[in-house]
Amino acid sequence: MKNICIFTGARPNFIKVAPLIRAIERTDNCAYRLVYAGTADDPTLESSLFDDLQIRRPDVFLGVDCENLNELTGRVMAEFERYLEENATDTVIVVDDLASTMAAAIVTKKRGLRLAHLVAGTRSFDISMPKEINRLVIDGLSDLLFTAGVGSSSIATREGAENHKIYMVGNILMDTLRYNHNRWTRPACLDGINDGEYLVFTINRKALLADEDNLRRMLQAINDVAGSLPVIAPLRGRAYDVVSSFHLPIHLTSSLSYLDFGYLTAHAKGIITDSGNVAEEATFNQVPCITLNSYTEHIETVKQGTNVLVGEDADRLREELQHMVSGQWKTSSLPDRWDGRTAERIVQILCN
Repeated sequence: MKNICIFTGARPNFIKVAPLIRAIERTDNCAYRLVYAGTADDPTLESSLFDDLQIRRPDVFLGVDCENLNELTGRVMAEFERYLEENATDTVIVVDDLASTMAAAIVTKKRGLRLAHLVAGTRSFDISMPKEINRLVIDGLSDLLFTAGVGSSSIATREGAENHKIYMVGNILMDTLRYNHNRWTRPACLDGINDGEYLVFTINRKALLADEDNLRRMLQAINDVAGSLPVIAPLRGRAYDVVSSFHLPIHLTSSLSYLDFGYLTAHAKGIITDSGNVAEEATFNQVPCITLNSYTEHIETVKQGTNVLVGEDADRLREELQHMVSGQWKTSSLPDRWDGRTAERIVQILCN
């Protein structure tokens, strides 16, 4: 029996590992434990999340709760090493590019264990970004690099990863979307609003929230172009506070459950976001999407999907929004291996 540790560092990680967990549970020769870097009372982990994803809550909470990234890295390393000392583990799977993810990767390799990186090979090519450093370290240490597409595999190869370590397994987020496609629940914030007749706005990036004058200009552009179309913004924390302080006619709502949010984005006329995951979901659902960034680690959403990058330019945002609301959006298609079988491929690799 192979013992696998699935390490998660933030809420979006659970959405990506849920299909992996279900695939492991269908096997006879692999067992897993789900470990979360944060605390059991983390407010970002709403009570419905695990029910919505149909997975159990983490087996272990490391209890690390701090904002300073260097302090967080050190504390996660200490707590995760203690976990590995007390629990037999053959393979550790880490997800994405957080500081906690890098910390777990370092500890795993220092203990001589096999390390697998889920969503490997993503790059912004901006070394000033802390997450870019995390990606480089994690990929450099990993024994198995599970990539979402040809582009990510090529990046890993160019950076010196041996070919036998790289597996283009596909986009695991699509496994979750396909699994839940008929399980979405219509949120109460859509009462009185028809499907396809509203826009969705999400924001989380600290840099965007810090420049309030520019954010106000972008939100004003959204309202001007939207006209009678409601703009629904499910936000949390600082994002909610900043946007609400502008007193613009945006339909602010607190963060939604996973199944409610899935319905909201799948049935929108268009989406404005700074989230790569939301842009991926928009491409899957064939919903026009504008990303408030000058780059994306998920370039297939731009080259093949429904996504357009506008940076932080309010004028460019206004221009693309006019195309969106008038229905003049580019044609798109699903990238290769967005077929909902990524988790199966990963488990087959892990267990053989």
